[in-house]
Amino acid sequence: MIRARGLSTAILASLAACLCGCRDPVPDPEPGVALAMATERAQAIEHLRYQLSFDIPAALTEPITGHATLRFVAKDPSRPIVLDFAPGSDHLSSVSVAGKPSRFRAVNGHIVIPAEDLAAGENTVEITFRAGDEALNRNPDFLYSIFVPARAHLAFPCFDQPDLKARYALELTIPTGWEAAANGPELSRDISGDRTRIRFSDTQPIPTYLFAFAAGKFRIEAAERGGRTYRMFHRETDAKKVARNREIVFDLHASALDWLEKYTGIPYRFGKFDFVLVPSFQFGGMEHPGAVFYNAAAVLLDESATENQALGRASLIAHEVSHMWFGDLVTMRWFNDVWMKEVFANFLAAKIVNPSFPTVNHELRFLVAHYPGAYAVDRTAGTHPIRQELRNLSEAGSLYGAIIYQKAPIVMRQLERLLGAERLQEGLREYLKRFEFGNAGWPELVRVLDERTDRDLAAWSRVWVEEAGRPAIRTELDVDAEGEVRGLAFVQSDATEQRSLLWAQQIEVLLGLRTGLRSVPLEIAGARTHLPDAAGLRGLRFVLPNGGGLAYAGVTLDERSRAYLLQHVSELADPVARGAAWVTLWDEVLEGRVPPAVFLDAALRAVPREQTEQNVQLVLGYVERTFWKFLPEAAREARAAALERLLRAAVARVASSSMKSTYFLAFRSVVTTADGVGFLDRVWRHREQIPGLALAEPDEAGMALDLAVRSVPAAAAILEEQLGRFTNPDRQARFAFVMPALSDRPATRDAFFRSLSDVRNRRREPWVVEGLRYLNHPLRARQAEPYLRAALDLLPDVQRTGDIFFPNNWMDGVLSGHNSRQAAAAVRAFLAERSDLPVRLRRVILQAADTLFRAADMTTAR
Repeated sequence: MIRARGLSTAILASLAACLCGCRDPVPDPEPGVALAMATERAQAIEHLRYQLSFDIPAALTEPITGHATLRFVAKDPSRPIVLDFAPGSDHLSSVSVAGKPSRFRAVNGHIVIPAEDLAAGENTVEITFRAGDEALNRNPDFLYSIFVPARAHLAFPCFDQPDLKARYALELTIPTGWEAAANGPELSRDISGDRTRIRFSDTQPIPTYLFAFAAGKFRIEAAERGGRTYRMFHRETDAKKVARNREIVFDLHASALDWLEKYTGIPYRFGKFDFVLVPSFQFGGMEHPGAVFYNAAAVLLDESATENQALGRASLIAHEVSHMWFGDLVTMRWFNDVWMKEVFANFLAAKIVNPSFPTVNHELRFLVAHYPGAYAVDRTAGTHPIRQELRNLSEAGSLYGAIIYQKAPIVMRQLERLLGAERLQEGLREYLKRFEFGNAGWPELVRVLDERTDRDLAAWSRVWVEEAGRPAIRTELDVDAEGEVRGLAFVQSDATEQRSLLWAQQIEVLLGLRTGLRSVPLEIAGARTHLPDAAGLRGLRFVLPNGGGLAYAGVTLDERSRAYLLQHVSELADPVARGAAWVTLWDEVLEGRVPPAVFLDAALRAVPREQTEQNVQLVLGYVERTFWKFLPEAAREARAAALERLLRAAVARVASSSMKSTYFLAFRSVVTTADGVGFLDRVWRHREQIPGLALAEPDEAGMALDLAVRSVPAAAAILEEQLGRFTNPDRQARFAFVMPALSDRPATRDAFFRSLSDVRNRRREPWVVEGLRYLNHPLRARQAEPYLRAALDLLPDVQRTGDIFFPNNWMDGVLSGHNSRQAAAAVRAFLAERSDLPVRLRRVILQAADTLFRAADMTTAR
């Protein structure tokens, strides 16, 4: 009976197909935006335009309603057209084509317009709908859209793929008293009582992920630079902070825009330039043309900001401005090439910030900003290639991470050295002009650059871009008892034995001789590379293969060099060499070749002598991780007082407020003794000041949380008092959200964690991650171990409902404080049991758990 019934269904389907012209029936589209469907749509649709209106109520409980008019040319009107709209049929009020009701179907998050409704040439589809809230980030008195990578269809009906660029005309109806920003300039504003209708002019052709708007109670600052007006939308209540940051923020935007126009030979194409500072924004920034969004805290810096924070702000602004050309003007065809826009934004940002910070060592800045983060992923079992396969845009968020943001700029720097800076610039100019307002990917750029070199760029790309991991480089040194070199070579290998890859790269080898330092440029290409003229060198003290901060590899030092650098790294005259040595020595710790206690002793000997703030921050970061992750509890307790004294002495000794802040932040991170916690308590209560260091509201909030997680007797009262101190409502709301994670009552912390299973409580992702970090703080890690399995089980839902960085940030927050064998076993058991886990989520876990696994294994070995 079952077989017969199935056969009858098949026959009826065939008959139906024949009655409709004997075409094969079109299968229902799968959920998300599949590559096959997107490819077909890109070939079938052209001249796309959107006219969108949204009616935004003041109350969060009331829905946002909208109307969309889509105009496009259908090249093959005999085929149905599929739009993307995840909220589904119950959010649709009407769908019409050419003014007539459509016989559409809503299936799997799509609207299928039948071929019978379509006409040859231009078609007009009108849809009245209730917007989905997931991508609109609604708050009590403001909202902002985030549609990257393919989240626009969570809010409104569209073709949600990067290679269907369109012009957008937007109209917003908002509460009177609110302000609004969008990609296009404001055309008109009509006020009727408590409602205001704002119309924005048409955009240039952009993809859905770059369409954006924000509305709410924002203040607007405006300034003119070079004949162009810039506007900054913000919600900061501290007028002094705004005034202190205002001019430099406008200057940084103008100088970045000017630099990029000169570098690319193409003027800025998107007209006006607004930027919106969003409290607790889930990213550092988002490059919507005409309306860039930033994390407010990253742009409006406190007086206590460090040099790295100032550099970070400049780099962030330069990064987002670079996207106006790389990503906005020319957009990747598919998100497997999302890394391209990110690599050029980061790579060029490093060039742009140099003139603004003439006293900063920018080679060192590049090293510390990229290598540690890239290594933190590339050394793990969860690493992946820069360019990845992607079948469905529902998985696109998991492409993002350190491999794109940190490793790819290192690879691009190698490409620039291979081609030469001038030829790379020429190639990029041609690429941008050829594909202006269009779409292109990595293969198109490789073809453009290949014309400018005799090197096989395709072969180079296969290793660096298409494959995962990093090479291992081992120093092979033959030296006699007097320190005279008989031979020196570098042996390259692939940690993944099945591939046997070889990475071609240019490096600078630093030789430490009794007579001084010698830097030797060297190109490594094969399995073994000999250093020319090394034989006969006398008085060799060390060899550092990445001494110039260029080599990208897991470096294994020879025993002589390892021992010398641990004792004398602070004596190296070049800050880049010192930074590279610390990055290498940290790798040696993680690979078990340097005991953590030995590394910590070396760091604490060196850091008081280090005068370069970027290196101080680098080393103190390693100190904090060693202290919390790799020292047994007894060893931590034995070292705590001396460590705190060193950091407090440094806070008092150093002159600059930036360096004081660097040391004070490190002190706050590691403080555990009664004396140290008492000092922190007095500073928070304003009973003791730190001369030369001005502490702002965010600093005080952080200190209150630091005190609470250390279970001081008055923890609950401190949190309540701090809650009442806030003058900024956005920071106050975030603090109130995080407070339960700091409670001294386990039941309250349990309830906080359980609440995160509800997606509505995960909407403000930075708040969630901060709460997870305190919930899983090293001082409470044992009590938090029962949360691990539940947090791992939630990861697929976090990936499905969250923004692009949330899965990684979720796992980092969950595992941040753990180093026990029990925690490692829980993660390994989950991975063993969940063979059905998508490979990208498995990678996320393996990346986040790498330090935990290493720490637990080291503890077991001891």
